[in-house]
Amino acid sequence: MQLTLGILIPFLGTTLGASMVFFMKKNLGSRIEQILAAFAAGVMVAASIWSLIIPSIDMTTGFSEKFVWVPAAIGFIGGILFLLLLDYVIPHLHASDDKPEGPKSKLKKTTMLVTAVTLHNIPEGLAVGVVLAGAFYGNAVISVSGALALSIGIAIQNFPEGAIISMPLCAEGYSKPKAFLVGSLSGIVEPIAAALTLLFVGVVEVVLPYVLSFAAGAMMYVCFEELIPSSHGEKHSNLAILSFSFGFIIMMVLDVRLS
Repeated sequence: MQLTLGILIPFLGTTLGASMVFFMKKNLGSRIEQILAAFAAGVMVAASIWSLIIPSIDMTTGFSEKFVWVPAAIGFIGGILFLLLLDYVIPHLHASDDKPEGPKSKLKKTTMLVTAVTLHNIPEGLAVGVVLAGAFYGNAVISVSGALALSIGIAIQNFPEGAIISMPLCAEGYSKPKAFLVGSLSGIVEPIAAALTLLFVGVVEVVLPYVLSFAAGAMMYVCFEELIPSSHGEKHSNLAILSFSFGFIIMMVLDVRLS
C-alpha cells in the first residue's frame, strides 16, 4: 500500500492541477505561471539535495572516506547527459523559445509544451522510484516516510504543471474534459518511470547511490533548462525569487521532518 501510494501521489498532483480547467474560466496569467514555475524549481532543488544527493553519499560503500562522493558525482553527470540527449532527440518547446502566432502555430506550440512537460516528468518518476526502492529494500539511510515526503513534494510541484497544460488547451478550443484528460495524462510517465526504476534497483541494489544522484542530475537539468527561465519571463521578478524560496523551504521541511 505504501509503495502504491508513493508511486501514485505525484500523478495525483498532476491530475488535480489539470482539474483546474473546470473551475477557472481564463488562462493562467504570465505572472502566475512565473510564480508557479519558481515554486516548482525550489521544490525540485531541495528534493535533489536532501532526498537524493545526500542519501547517495551517505549510503556509498567500497570507497575510502575521501572518495565517497564519487558515485554521487558520476550519477549526477549521468543524469545531466541523459536529459541533454532526450532534449536533443525529442523535439519539444523550451522556455526560451519564441511563441509563434496563428492557429496552426499555437497548436504546434501546445503539442510541444505537452511533450516538454511529459519528457521532464521522467526524472521525477526516477527519483520517486529509486527512493521508494531504497526504503522498500531496507536501506538504513532512506525511510518510508522520507520516501513519501519526496512523493508529496513532487506532487505539490506537479499541481501547477497540470494546470499549465490543461488550461491553454481549453483556451485553444479543446473541450474541458479533453483538456483535463491530456493535462492529467502528461503525468502518467511518472508512475511508469517510478515502477520501472523500483524493479531495476531491486534487482541490482548496489547501483542505488548512482541512480539516486542520476535522478538528482536529471531534476537539476529540468530546473535550470526550463523552470528557472520560465520563472523570470522577460524580466527579473522578486515574486519569483520569493516563490522559489518558499518551495525550497517546504520541500526541505518535509524531507527533514519525515526522514
